[in-house]
Amino acid sequence: MICTVYTHKVGVDKIVEVLKKSISNVSVNTTENSSIIVAETKGGLFGKDSKLLINYRERLQPDYQIHATEDCPLNENLKGLYGYINSLPTNNDKVKGLFLAKVQTLNAEFSIQQEGSIKNLKEIILELAQELDAVLFVQPDAPISKSNGQHFLDKNLDLIIDGEGNCEIEDLVVNIDTKYYDKPIHNVTEDQKLRKEQNDAFIASKNIKVNKNLPFVESEESVEIRSAKEIAERVTILAITNFVAFNSMSGADALAYINEHNLLSLVTPAEMDFLQDPTEDKKSQETWKCECIWVLFWALNKVNNIGFPNTLADLNNIPSEEYPVGKNKNPWDFINGQTTVRSTTEILNANDLYYRLDWACVDARINGVQLEEVHPGVVYERHYALNWLINYNNAQWDNVTCDT
Repeated sequence: MICTVYTHKVGVDKIVEVLKKSISNVSVNTTENSSIIVAETKGGLFGKDSKLLINYRERLQPDYQIHATEDCPLNENLKGLYGYINSLPTNNDKVKGLFLAKVQTLNAEFSIQQEGSIKNLKEIILELAQELDAVLFVQPDAPISKSNGQHFLDKNLDLIIDGEGNCEIEDLVVNIDTKYYDKPIHNVTEDQKLRKEQNDAFIASKNIKVNKNLPFVESEESVEIRSAKEIAERVTILAITNFVAFNSMSGADALAYINEHNLLSLVTPAEMDFLQDPTEDKKSQETWKCECIWVLFWALNKVNNIGFPNTLADLNNIPSEEYPVGKNKNPWDFINGQTTVRSTTEILNANDLYYRLDWACVDARINGVQLEEVHPGVVYERHYALNWLINYNNAQWDNVTCDT
């Protein structure tokens, strides 16, 4: 495979149109939400036939946010793509932020494979990319490669980012079809309207940009908040990994502690990867989970107020006797002892607020603006924990997204 092309635009007509400029024999076999396109050239009397094989698919419900479509294979793939890109190092934070924003707008993908040798292949791919305002995931040995490993190119076939964080562009345009903003809103409840109105006013009072077009978060009648036991279990594992992140415990000791107390089933795949190989880079990333721990303690009524996200959470403000793990402690005493969770109203109010603050952080990053009023990292991690609390997209901990 040469590359996978991702685009906001749907349909195969433009792909076929571009191919027919260089290859006369183009056929399309279409099924629901997917197509196979074959562009074939004859080799003549002494030459070999050559083919371009394109496997196309699109989201079941095209939109401008990843979360908008559920139970869709491409949508799930885009969530994974977002997480992968987010994990990459970068030497250009602005472009990475723009790229993450662009991933959320993608509605279709198609892979390009070559059999034989297609004349002007690079020019064909360039025209496809430009016509579709696409981004490309490229293999290192492809004719259009710009890196020694798998990497991403923009519509001009310039490097957006690779596995080492290299970037050769200074900007990346994020386009959204306005029709996706104009979809009618049905069955909006009074609690949804009220919290949006109040949070928009609060954010404006802090001199932070407000997006009046952002959708409502879930209503109180439709949301299912995690149980006290689920929250307590999650806090317990986060507390253990946090000890490792801050070098209070080794990864091996943490795993021994987890096994000793029969907690292994509560550890996520990403957490297991961290505990088995807690590199300094992973530790640095994991320290941010203090903000998630803080939010979950708030949900369990162990913290009175989340506070405004202009400063980092201080876990020292949680009394040691309330903490789930420690010397001579059985974490199951903490887990089984939790029976109450904050009201649905309080949790949704917080979720709605951090959703809107996270949008402001992303908007500032995309536009190269330094947001002084809040700490974007704090906002993101708290939004992450709040999305998990409300079962956003029914995602398990490792797969939570913070769509804006």
